[in-house]
Amino acid sequence: MSTKDFIEKDYYKVLGVPKDATEAEIKKAYRKLAREYHPDANKGNAKAEERFKEISEANDVLGDPKKRKEYDEARALFGNGGFRPGPGAGGGSFNFDLGDLFGGQAGGQGGFGGGLGDVFGGLFNRGGPGTQRTQPRRGQDIESEVTLSFTEAIEGATVPLRMSSQSPCKACSGTGDKNGTPRVCPTCVGTGQVARGSGGGFSLTDPCPDCKGRGLIAEEPCEVCKGSGRAKSSRTMQVRIPAGVSDGQRIRLRGKGAPGERGGPAGDLYVVVHVGAHPVFGRKGDNLTVTVPVTFPEAALGGEIRVPTLGGPPVTLKLPPGTPNGRTLRARGKGAVRKDGTRGDLLVTVEVSVPKDLSGKARDALEAYREATADQDPRAELFQAAKGA
Repeated sequence: MSTKDFIEKDYYKVLGVPKDATEAEIKKAYRKLAREYHPDANKGNAKAEERFKEISEANDVLGDPKKRKEYDEARALFGNGGFRPGPGAGGGSFNFDLGDLFGGQAGGQGGFGGGLGDVFGGLFNRGGPGTQRTQPRRGQDIESEVTLSFTEAIEGATVPLRMSSQSPCKACSGTGDKNGTPRVCPTCVGTGQVARGSGGGFSLTDPCPDCKGRGLIAEEPCEVCKGSGRAKSSRTMQVRIPAGVSDGQRIRLRGKGAPGERGGPAGDLYVVVHVGAHPVFGRKGDNLTVTVPVTFPEAALGGEIRVPTLGGPPVTLKLPPGTPNGRTLRARGKGAVRKDGTRGDLLVTVEVSVPKDLSGKARDALEAYREATADQDPRAELFQAAKGA
């Protein structure tokens, strides 16, 4: 896509949104149109395919705040979309040379110092006259794993992590050159990227194959890093795992990854958490779970039962008379820590315990109970429901 095409195209009109549209409105309009004109939904329809390309091109600019700002400024500079010749002397017209306007060479004349060329070079990832210099390089992201006990995951813990990553080579100070004096890559002119056409008026960028995206080439490659400027290093750091993490959760720690190059920011550290099982407690979202056995008299007559909590004193819960097996009671605020600092609940499931061995006195009492309730059939409603069905 040429610079002239870029300025003349009205991307707001393409997406059908006003010039003051919010980011949310632009995103909504793009998604709607993309679904309507997507090639998969319009197989063999060349017009729909072309329309889809226009929509994607418009979203690529308007969906990026920086590109949108530069686009708006460029269109405002040229009267909202037009390389329209103005009247010249004597009522005639004059032509401008786009090479002069956008920092190129036209007819042997110099450009405008690359000012506009830099603007549009930034929009389309092209190296303009002002970009022929090495750029800061962000450090790599690192991923690590940690295994916590059930209690540590609920309460939070500080754990040591040993990490290996690529960092600037100490032998050559990250330059890749044995003498510390690398030269600018002639292929990408120090940008670390080269452009390639992808069809449909689009231009994509790839890391430069000659300098591997660094923008620099070593005259005498460093013996330690072989000219890459990066060397493997190991370090141990103390990482605070927040309270309430769950098994399999991926935590992002900004700026804790590999160091950057030439003043670039450090990458991020991603920690995948594995949580061990607990012999008593389980977890269901922000709530903890526990199964508590009760006797038949407690379930039938009701009463109070003591329930253990994770890392705290026991709580006493009231058991209503006639509590059935499997009923769940709730101890509020005794669960896992939420993101806002509050806690979930402890869900207590009642399990009626049936004794395996009975003393003579206990057996006589149960026999008397059975005789007293002989006229009560707990399965009567079951049979009635079966016949009705």
